[in-house]
Amino acid sequence: MSPKVDAFLNREDKWKAEFEKLRQIILGCGLDEDLKWGQPCYSLDGRNIVLMHGFKEYCAVLFMKGALLRDPKGVLIQQTPNVQAARQIRFTSVKDVAKLEKTLKVYVHEAIEVERAGLKVPMKKTAEFDVPAELESKLASSAPLRKAFARLTPGRQRGYIHYFSQAKQSKTREARIDKCVPRILDGLGLDD
Repeated sequence: MSPKVDAFLNREDKWKAEFEKLRQIILGCGLDEDLKWGQPCYSLDGRNIVLMHGFKEYCAVLFMKGALLRDPKGVLIQQTPNVQAARQIRFTSVKDVAKLEKTLKVYVHEAIEVERAGLKVPMKKTAEFDVPAELESKLASSAPLRKAFARLTPGRQRGYIHYFSQAKQSKTREARIDKCVPRILDGLGLDD
């Protein structure tokens, strides 16, 4: 048990009881515990397997390679359409956690086997994502921007594509693109 996770749980108000129960279950599966990205994270030989995190309406365990897990109980949730590898199991009470304890253990053990086998989630290439017409137009009209965007890492390119695509109105997409042009020209990602 990690003292960092102890400190995290001592600060937690909303999901403390659920996290404590989830922690007990996950540690019982033989994983190492640490605090990563500000959340309790459980790993095997330094490779992340599952993470606990809380939100306003639920807490969850997130399987890093959840897309590779069988889901006979139908409990795994893909948070958004853009999440490729991770999957969550969500809880709103300690009763929910207790109800799914056996299932959770099975899924954690399967996630461990997926990691031991070295399996990888097939990820979509950046070229497979739909690029908003407004970005295509901007790239076509500016050679320096087109070159700068091409030099970005695929992850940074996807970050911009997702951010621009989230806007429902063309005017908003254009405004977001215009705001980000200096960052792209500087070789920076959306969150750098």
